[in-house]
Amino acid sequence: MPLDLTSAADFACAAADAARREILPRFRRVAVETKSDGSPVTEADRSAEQAIRSVLRGFDPTIGILGEEFGSEGSGEGLRWVVDPIDGTIGFSRGIALFSTIIALLEDGEPVLGLIDLPALQERYVGWKGAGVRRGQERVHVSQESDPRQAMFAHGDAFCFDAFGERAAFDRMVADFPIFRGYTDAFGHAQVLHGGVDAMVDVGLNPWDAAATQILVPEAGGRCVTIDRSADGRGLGLLFGSPALVETLQSYLEG
Repeated sequence: MPLDLTSAADFACAAADAARREILPRFRRVAVETKSDGSPVTEADRSAEQAIRSVLRGFDPTIGILGEEFGSEGSGEGLRWVVDPIDGTIGFSRGIALFSTIIALLEDGEPVLGLIDLPALQERYVGWKGAGVRRGQERVHVSQESDPRQAMFAHGDAFCFDAFGERAAFDRMVADFPIFRGYTDAFGHAQVLHGGVDAMVDVGLNPWDAAATQILVPEAGGRCVTIDRSADGRGLGLLFGSPALVETLQSYLEG
């Protein structure tokens, strides 16, 4: 039976709703723990991922799920959900309302559906292959700006550029781009989807950070380039937004 992406999107939205019900009552009310890799985690992260998994299993229990907090279940072949219950846990733990929930569906390793939910801001971006991207009921589009001197660029956490081996490129972008702002995590990705930010570079990512953006940006009329350095432990890098400006970003990171 062909994959019904419209139905899958409905389940992804229901899963994001379930995550909101776990996250928002705990916002600014939970203690922060430290995982073995040094990253922060809260009860809200774990409860939200459990809620998401429960809903997604209802779409098709044979589909595998990969999540940040509880790892992998089921097969990694064919179809697979990829989940980050709270992207931006550092900000969430400090009472900053720019955290998000990310859900993506992969088919044979390629993202075919993506969702970025901003619970505290009551905004949700959903799209799938061939359907474009919507924020609520509004169709959104990536900027088509081409002039780096007029563009607003965004970047993820600066320290990640060191780990990714691109600190020199980061410093050159700081010097060259008149507007180069740190809109980190999937909040920044969402700003690109509606054209508020013209292009973004984000590095040192895990699969659950990147998958939704990899399908949402092209569906919103933009370009998304992936730099894969996961083999040496540096993770993924994404350059995305206006096609012309992504080419500019490539000249810094790959030139």
